Amino acid sequence: MSAAYQHLALAEVAPGMVLSDNLLDRQGQILLPKGAILTDRTIALLPSHGIDAVPVLRSGAAPPAACAPDHAASVQRLAVLFRKHKPEEPHDWATSALRRYIEDYRAAREAAL
Repeated sequence: MSAAYQHLALAEVAPGMVLSDNLLDRQGQILLPKGAILTDRTIALLPSHGIDAVPVLRSGAAPPAACAPDHAASVQRLAVLFRKHKPEEPHDWATSALRRYIEDYRAAREAAL
């Protein structure tokens, strides 16, 4: 961890702070990805997942390129999430719509950063 990062207790975390690393739960599952901006709601939910400290960027530090979303990783993750999806089947319209919505959302988020 470089000087641009710090671990803060939940009591010290404020909305608008940016995660410097993936935030994992007790089982090692990703709760929030690196680069996520914390909100009041997410901070309030963290104790229920056993989180008592959070790795964040120091104030005034510019987010490093590593925090920017990786498009290839995003596409690969969606392929895993929708591995059973068969877009050619007409009864699978809801899954197709959900996947399209998520792809559009992620693309807009990547463009914003």
